[in-house]
Amino acid sequence: MNMEYYKVFYETAQAGSVSAAARTLCITQPAVSQAIKNLEKELGGDLFVRTSKGLKLTKEGNVLYSYIKQGYELIKLGEEKYKNMLNLDSGEIVIGASDMSLQFYLLPYLEKYHELYPNIKISVTNAPTPETLKNLKEGKIDFGIVSTPFDTDKDIRCMKVRKIKTIFIGGSEYEKYKGKKLSIDTVMEMPLICLEQKTSTRRAADIFFERYGLKPEPEFELATSDIIVQFVLRNLGIGIVVEDFAKPYIERGEVFRLEFQETIDERDMTVVVSEKNYLSTAGNTLLEMLRLR
Repeated sequence: MNMEYYKVFYETAQAGSVSAAARTLCITQPAVSQAIKNLEKELGGDLFVRTSKGLKLTKEGNVLYSYIKQGYELIKLGEEKYKNMLNLDSGEIVIGASDMSLQFYLLPYLEKYHELYPNIKISVTNAPTPETLKNLKEGKIDFGIVSTPFDTDKDIRCMKVRKIKTIFIGGSEYEKYKGKKLSIDTVMEMPLICLEQKTSTRRAADIFFERYGLKPEPEFELATSDIIVQFVLRNLGIGIVVEDFAKPYIERGEVFRLEFQETIDERDMTVVVSEKNYLSTAGNTLLEMLRLR
């Protein structure tokens, strides 16, 4: 059965006349009449009767119309929703990001995107790099913002967006080291405060120590860099954090950066997208905004 016949049938039943249906469908009146005749022939019965006021559905035609109406209006609603998503009038994006990438990179872009497309729902799954990569591979997020070092595979496309530095910071109890160029061995004499092992920042620190044959045992292993800074402020040890977290405290003189002869390599904050996952129009638009930063 030609679905166009049903479209013509629906519009004719809605309008109650061939001429009105023709105007709605942007086709000729004979084309409307022919489509109705063809449908009646296929079904084996009349759908309309002519009255002085126009066309009226037969009892059988009315039953058919009640079902066609539901289906056709659902199709129109589906088309409308589809076009809304293409036009960024509706949709949803799910992003994976750590505290660091959200606070020091992604947040201004989300603010701008929301101004431009207020009807797009944005959800952020807050997790460290390994968990974000896992969520990406499982299709739970559209894309992620992670930090090197991390392991990936050929299906993951990476886009470097900014550099980040990992530094050592100390509080007032350690001011005797301020302004001095220290040997990395000095660290072994200090209580260390690090992130948990599942994070990329901790992994970068471990790689750094391994390069010099060192394996320190941290005094504290914490979940967030903000808490590390708070521990350092209370002189509970030397903290290893991304510089962005410590910068306001360094500028106020509440903590200071320890200088070593050896430094932890700069790392990259990276947008990761899976080639296996479909990215919606809304997701692609935000990704393009990040690409054109």
